[in-house]
Amino acid sequence: MPSNVPPFSELLANTRESALHLELRDDYGSNPRLEAWQRGERVDWDNRESWWHPFHQAIADAFARGVVIRRARIVSEPVSEYIRWEHYATQANVIAGEEVRWLPRSQVTGFLVPGNDFWLFDGNLLRTHHFAGNGSHVVDELITDAETLKICSAAFEEIWQRATPHSEYTI
Repeated sequence: MPSNVPPFSELLANTRESALHLELRDDYGSNPRLEAWQRGERVDWDNRESWWHPFHQAIADAFARGVVIRRARIVSEPVSEYIRWEHYATQANVIAGEEVRWLPRSQVTGFLVPGNDFWLFDGNLLRTHHFAGNGSHVVDELITDAETLKICSAAFEEIWQRATPHSEYTI
């Protein structure tokens, strides 16, 4: 299904105050960095050129402009192999300027959580991500409906308050 959603880097470049990212899946499919990690290869965090990607630069640029970037991940425990890798690789997100927190899925029963991963830019533009059952990305959607923005923002803040900072979350 084709998408007319602008690239993430463009959306983030137009963000002035905040970018919130909610991740809900325990697996997003395979990718070369995950496969390298599975083979035992580890990132040399001191060699930034070896792991720094355009995504990290977009985050760092937004952070330098004063944009607060928060990522919350809801995960099943015990965590999947994909989440173990993601926890390891989150160091790159943190270095780029993101704040990251983790919330075990068992702790979300008492409140409502949106059904899709999303980015919420400045509280007024929601980019939802739709995935297939195998973790592959299908399409993104932009939403500006005020009620949906309010629901997703409130859910994110509830998750954020309950979640554990990355530096304290062990797997």
